[in-house]
Amino acid sequence: MKKLITISMMSAAAFLSACNKNAIDNPNAPTMDQIIRNPTVSELNNLVTGTESAMRPDVDLYIETVSVVGRELYRFSGSESRWTGEILGLNDLPLDNQSFYVNRPWVYRYSAVRNATLLLEGTKNSTFLTTDAARNGYYAFAKTIVAYQLLLNLNLTYGNGIRTDVKDYRKLGPIVTKDKALEDIATLLDEANTQLADAEFLFELSGGFEGLDDPEGFRKFNRALAARVAAYRERWADVQTALAASFLDLQNEPQKGAYHVYAVASGDVRNPLYYPRNQNGEIRLVHPSYITDIAPGDDRIGKASLRTNAVTSGGLTGTHDFWLYRSDVDPVAIIRNEELVLLYAESKIQLNELNEGRDALNTVRTWHKLANYGEAMTKDALINEMLKQRRFSLFGEGHRWIDMRRYGRLQELPKDRAKDDVWEQMPLPLSEGNK
Repeated sequence: MKKLITISMMSAAAFLSACNKNAIDNPNAPTMDQIIRNPTVSELNNLVTGTESAMRPDVDLYIETVSVVGRELYRFSGSESRWTGEILGLNDLPLDNQSFYVNRPWVYRYSAVRNATLLLEGTKNSTFLTTDAARNGYYAFAKTIVAYQLLLNLNLTYGNGIRTDVKDYRKLGPIVTKDKALEDIATLLDEANTQLADAEFLFELSGGFEGLDDPEGFRKFNRALAARVAAYRERWADVQTALAASFLDLQNEPQKGAYHVYAVASGDVRNPLYYPRNQNGEIRLVHPSYITDIAPGDDRIGKASLRTNAVTSGGLTGTHDFWLYRSDVDPVAIIRNEELVLLYAESKIQLNELNEGRDALNTVRTWHKLANYGEAMTKDALINEMLKQRRFSLFGEGHRWIDMRRYGRLQELPKDRAKDDVWEQMPLPLSEGNK
């Protein structure tokens, strides 16, 4: 396993300017297009490292955006009033399709997609790979990462769609609908899964993929993502099939999974979601409803830290700091076992296998010092319980807004001020609007 020192083989700025047809090759520095004409194994491995690292930029902005819209967090900023204004729908302010919260996640996720696409192209062209298994390893890694990055952008734009055909950056495919995008993402994951059945990894992944960093393990990661996508598509039997091939453990290890990792080493980056407690200026605060709604004795209250002094901004007041991350090198989850157990419970409930769904929810409750579920054994009641457990277990990890939206419950999210609103989706960036 290696540390992620290379931030990205293709920067976001390079991605944005990639369509410049008048670019002139630098004779003293080969372009990425030149490198992928026949890359060595070492060059391909650099692309793998760059692709994994490229998933990290603006992960904090993505989490902040979905968590603020989903009423998990407040984001107070001395320099950016939009966190307490238009992002919360204050006074009928519209979302801005030229704003940082629209453009930056879009660009950085597609920058990672671009890295992975270059890896796919380089793998196809390399004469240094002598076996199908070696090629399959690179193909499957790249396709899995593309699928994950596309899913994050789709979570933001939802009914406005995304581009899924971006193989040729000079001739991008059209914006497709949400349903078509989910189908394309599922297809990418399935193709990678097939290739992982006969794959060899000539490359190393970071410590964020510990236990999932060989073809067998990475296939389990791929199937975990496939289970999430199947749930978004309401294909409940497919959720169960994918989970059976994932790293699901119905009894132990809620934290096991895949993570973005950070370090203080020169050239690496620190966890941007970490803020010290009780600071002012740039802060993340837990939405008050998290504090009032959590059950007595639930240890997930530890994700909130009571401040010495409450803070008010834009007519909003927070009393607890967001304390999911205790240091600037804590990892950030991509997907972990606790989510898989909850996906298992959700799919069992949706398939009317209510006892199995309840038992999985009880596992989660036990992990967090709560007694077993003792309410009604109906499908509706268990769905409510499942959403409640997802709320507290996956708090601050980017799920609440998506969960409430896919169950048609956005109107249940609290509005703190009379003229606030809960958005269903983000607009497409202005640059994408007429394409």
